[in-house]
Amino acid sequence: MAPRSTGPAHVPVWAVLALVAGSAATVVTAAAAVITARMSRAIVTPSVPEDDTRILGYDPAARVVSLAVTADSILPGRYSLRFTGDTGHARLGEVLSVADGVVRRTVLAVDYGDLSAARAGRISGWYFIHPRELDVPVEEVEVFTPVGPAPAWLVPAADTSSTRWVIQVHGRGVRRGETIRAIPVFHARGYHSLHISYRNDGDAPRSADGKYALGDTEWQDLDAAITYAVDHGATDIVLMGWSMGGAICLQAMGRAVHRERVRAIALDSPAIDWQDVLRYHGRARGVPELLGDAALATITHGWGGVVTGQDQPLDLDRLDFVKHSDEVHVPLLVMHSDDDGYVPVTGSRKLAEARPDLVTFAPFSIARHTKLWNYDVQHWNASIDAWLDANGL
Repeated sequence: MAPRSTGPAHVPVWAVLALVAGSAATVVTAAAAVITARMSRAIVTPSVPEDDTRILGYDPAARVVSLAVTADSILPGRYSLRFTGDTGHARLGEVLSVADGVVRRTVLAVDYGDLSAARAGRISGWYFIHPRELDVPVEEVEVFTPVGPAPAWLVPAADTSSTRWVIQVHGRGVRRGETIRAIPVFHARGYHSLHISYRNDGDAPRSADGKYALGDTEWQDLDAAITYAVDHGATDIVLMGWSMGGAICLQAMGRAVHRERVRAIALDSPAIDWQDVLRYHGRARGVPELLGDAALATITHGWGGVVTGQDQPLDLDRLDFVKHSDEVHVPLLVMHSDDDGYVPVTGSRKLAEARPDLVTFAPFSIARHTKLWNYDVQHWNASIDAWLDANGL
């Protein structure tokens, strides 16, 4: 009979180490899976930008607001200050002083909300609230898209018989109000301006999955807007896209039913190559490249829908207009800042280098993402005017 054990069995050190290592590997793998899932969902899920700037005080008598210094809060020019979770809106003028981490700026107007009580907000290039502020006629219209009727603003040309139209396409996480800044320059040249909404932007209907496709499906809503313009007499159409709206315009250039009516495309801070953009964000957040690539794999393969909720995977290759520069067949104006801070200028510069015959690149510096008009409205307007002139538009 074997003697009864009087103490714990001896476990070899190597076995303990193997068990610990295996557990650690499991934890690391699980953490990596969580990070990948969060990244991939964030790429395709519509979201509202967060308040990222501390509001330190407001003097209504002097009409001066004090903000914590950030890359956006110290920018020269005119901007919106959207505060307290988008419940308030003010217009900011020039910087008065910067010292000890505090920037003081003039307040041109407080449109709504209590700025004196506000503690956080965000600086936005989306300066105007409604086109009527520009003293132009405005019609509320609907564009019948594949996901349902989508609201749009139509600003008719002074000469209502004009057959020239510009269709404005806003970027990710904002609405059509972003594009109001472009009305004056096109209105002065006799264009009808159509400012559209598209699926999942908060104004237009949701798609079945409620997810962004980074232009790969949203172009269909722009296609419907082009058809709307053609049905109302448009013979010459300029598209203008802001940020993700640029990707939408580039897709419509070759895929829209009435693509032959599209004469040219203007782009402000455009997403030309989404892989470049997404890797840029991964690096900025300190995400290991391997996990960033895993997130890209998730959104581009059918099995990724289980994680992201997408109905269909994204074709990032098709959205890469550096790679598909040979498909550009109309004049492009690309306005982009080297200091964008959100969409790297790399794709814009590479596209301009690949197609100097059709792409006009208008460089900016200091200005940040889709804030080119705000930073230097004269240069912005002049760039569009010169490009339209050069192409007989």
